[in-house]
Amino acid sequence: MTTAPTPVPTTPAATDTGGGAGASATATTTTPTSRRRPRRRLGGASWLATVPLFLFFVIGFGLPAVAIVIGAFTTSTDAEGGGGQFTLDNVTASVQGAYWTAMVSSLKLSALTALLATVIGLPIAQAVVTSRHTWLRQAMLTASGVLANFGGLPLAFAFVATLGNAGEVTKLLHLTDHGWTLYSFTGLTIVYLYFLIPLMVLTITPALDGLRVQWREAAHNNRATTVQYWRHVALPILLPSLLGGFVLLFGSAFAAYATAAAMVGATVPLVSRSIADALSGNVLVGQGNLALALSLNMIVVAVLVMAVYLPLQRRSARWLS
Repeated sequence: MTTAPTPVPTTPAATDTGGGAGASATATTTTPTSRRRPRRRLGGASWLATVPLFLFFVIGFGLPAVAIVIGAFTTSTDAEGGGGQFTLDNVTASVQGAYWTAMVSSLKLSALTALLATVIGLPIAQAVVTSRHTWLRQAMLTASGVLANFGGLPLAFAFVATLGNAGEVTKLLHLTDHGWTLYSFTGLTIVYLYFLIPLMVLTITPALDGLRVQWREAAHNNRATTVQYWRHVALPILLPSLLGGFVLLFGSAFAAYATAAAMVGATVPLVSRSIADALSGNVLVGQGNLALALSLNMIVVAVLVMAVYLPLQRRSARWLS
């Protein structure tokens, strides 16, 4: 006599397909858990890594800025009435007479040279970026790095020996017969462009590398010409970077001293020359703090320019990042 096999009862966990408690328990025991990489939490002492940078900023920028502000509103130690007394005479004198003329001349020279260097440097950088020859790109960027840092007395001597009144090129082309003189506002502009244009090439090249090929192809697919692409796509994206380059060039030209002092002297009034004269006492004795007031004016100009640049830089970062 044979007996029928006893049926094995099925548990709800085995037959539940609706996602009940049994199914979730089975899935939990059979499915391997995903291992998440533990997040590294910075320790409480991690901020110590920023201490050297903070100290450098305080010592290199903070203390001189505080000293300039205090000195601009106090009398000089070698003044007749003694030093350390609060006064507005320094700030008032810094925006009047010859000092105001020097400030306006510096602003004109810096703005003009920065604008010309931006307009000339952009197509040069574009030619470098789009070049198929790697050696040409490397050579141009290397040369730009060298020329951007070539200034001061060597640059002034090079131009005096070349385009001065007795310079080789001046005598060869008889430039003096046509009214040419290097020791003027125009001559100083040409000298400044010598190192500002390479600096602009170095500044705008990374932004040009950030322009995507897909944007140009999309513009061409929509029957846009090269001029329309640059007007409606490339230049609006590059505008913050161009403005940033302009600000950098403006600051470099605005703070330049050695080249102008060695080449034109007092022929072209500049605020950097006025500061040097006030510190050395070439004009009047006891005007040391007047030089600090002139320096404060330069800081105010730099802050105003940067206030325009920073919002546009954040807008450009969204496209070029």
